[in-house]
Amino acid sequence: MAAAVRAADVIRAGSARLGDVRWEQKGPSDFVSQVDRDAEAALCAVILERHPDAGIMAEEGSPKADSRQLLFVADPLDGTTNFLHGFPWYAVSIGALVDGRQEAAAIINVPTGDLYTAVLNGGARRAGQAIRVSSITDPTRALIGTGFPFKHREGIRPYMDVLPRLMEGTAGLRRAGSAALDLCDVACGRFDAFWEHRLAPWDVAAGILIIREAGGVVTDFKGNPAPVAHGPIVAGNPTMHAWLLAQLRPAEGD
Repeated sequence: MAAAVRAADVIRAGSARLGDVRWEQKGPSDFVSQVDRDAEAALCAVILERHPDAGIMAEEGSPKADSRQLLFVADPLDGTTNFLHGFPWYAVSIGALVDGRQEAAAIINVPTGDLYTAVLNGGARRAGQAIRVSSITDPTRALIGTGFPFKHREGIRPYMDVLPRLMEGTAGLRRAGSAALDLCDVACGRFDAFWEHRLAPWDVAAGILIIREAGGVVTDFKGNPAPVAHGPIVAGNPTMHAWLLAQLRPAEGD
């Protein structure tokens, strides 16, 4: 939590001088700025001050995963494109793993200050208050979150193929641009389910635990428990997760 808050402070300072922030392009529609790097340095400093023997896997180039018992997996600024455009929906996301098992998580919505946390077998919280996934079981009343395959263009066609039946069968689809916050929206019941074709470990390390501790289900497209790794993700309350998974499987050739 302290590391996420410290990084969020760096990002807020950067947002005050947004016109001076220089963009760099890592890939198609994939940007990074010095604010991302400064936020990562800030969160790493807090983590290593308290846990000097820990490993850190973070998006912008901090030391990668190794065999250390305690590993922090962090995205210092999830939603960089939103941030660079002044669109107020971006976050800091940090998950703590012990021997590969997700033990704790913190995600802070930087513009709003909302802090989402979870501890293994200890529940999930928003601003200290317990949260739960939604109770909606009727797809026609469900609001579904998603993420576009903007980095991996080969995924556009399979993604587009599934959209008609999801648009016709639900109350609506939303794409806000921060996977970490999308997962928080599932955990607190704003989204009834969510899917994305490919995410990175730092995108999901915190959100998976938060959803599971809020009573939700998170898997890959084959229904296996989602790992902290590169790959697809399907999340939701138990009923809507199962429904969404069934809709997505034909598009994956299963």
